[in-house]
Amino acid sequence: MIAEIKADVAERMKKAIAATAHELAKIRTGKATTALLDGIRVTYYGNLVPLNQAATIAAPEPRLITIQPWEKSLTQEIVKAIQKGDLGLNPVPDGNIIRVPIPPLNEERRKELVKLVKKLAEEGRVAIRNVRRDANDHLKKAEKDKKISEDDHHRTSDEIQKLTAERIAEIDKLVIAKEAEVMEV
Repeated sequence: MIAEIKADVAERMKKAIAATAHELAKIRTGKATTALLDGIRVTYYGNLVPLNQAATIAAPEPRLITIQPWEKSLTQEIVKAIQKGDLGLNPVPDGNIIRVPIPPLNEERRKELVKLVKKLAEEGRVAIRNVRRDANDHLKKAEKDKKISEDDHHRTSDEIQKLTAERIAEIDKLVIAKEAEVMEV
């Protein structure tokens, strides 16, 4: 019973950190990263698919993303999708390739992005705390139903609290790295 709860907590907390890291990767910094285009979807053979399933995406330079559509007919579709994506990017078709220059961020935009980073991090922390709360509820119920002892309940609760603190520290590290990346000129 206790092992199942601890395994569930560890797994769910790991997923919360992964989700937070994924959301943070989407935030545009002054550097080119293919993760910026993760939310872009294009119509490919009648289906709406993620851009990386219809083209090869690369970041050959710090301020440039290149997109090579698998079919030339997709070029305009990809350009429109990126422009609609509200990323502040201006794709330029160039033969068989689409170049997406990454403009430098101004100070005001950097501060807005840092606020967004902090908001996403807090959502991640809340998700981790919710996992802890759920686990503690299960432990209380198990103790009430006489499935575990009071000592087991307290010991496991302490272990879950320690794990919670470690996972929140991981999110804090992600935030510090992302803030530094955003503020870098």
